[in-house]
Amino acid sequence: MMKKINLPQAANLTSPNPVTVVCTQKPDGTTNLATVSWWTYLSFSPNMIAFAMAKTSFSGEMVRNNHNVILTIPSAEIADAVMGCGSTTGRNTDKTEKFDIALMEVEESAIKIPVHSRVAIVCSLKEYHEVGDHYLYICNVKQVYGNEAEQALFAWNGYSQLRPAK
Repeated sequence: MMKKINLPQAANLTSPNPVTVVCTQKPDGTTNLATVSWWTYLSFSPNMIAFAMAKTSFSGEMVRNNHNVILTIPSAEIADAVMGCGSTTGRNTDKTEKFDIALMEVEESAIKIPVHSRVAIVCSLKEYHEVGDHYLYICNVKQVYGNEAEQALFAWNGYSQLRPAK
């Protein structure tokens, strides 16, 4: 029997949910990482994705300023670090150092990504819209990279745990 529930309870019922690490470039040229679960593919022709971040997000501010972003699907290898990235601001913290995340370069981008990534989606910001307490970022996909050897992370129990789907 169906009963009325709230949206966070629905998130529990739809677990697992996708997880991404939004990689942006800070003003000093370093990479900032933010954990986001609200993202989706929008179109395959042309290639487009979207993700939502809180209006106060430092990474969102960097996307709006720089118009470039890389979404990565993190691997199980860095689950604890990814959880930490989701609860720490990059405004005054070097998350890669704090959570000991090794980075690698991506062709034709100044933004680096975690070495342990299953997928990397290199994007340019097309537009963004206010959606309640978040901004929805709509992005054009410039390039996509993948590594099948890495096991993707998913959010479980209303985004309180990160682990593979298997």
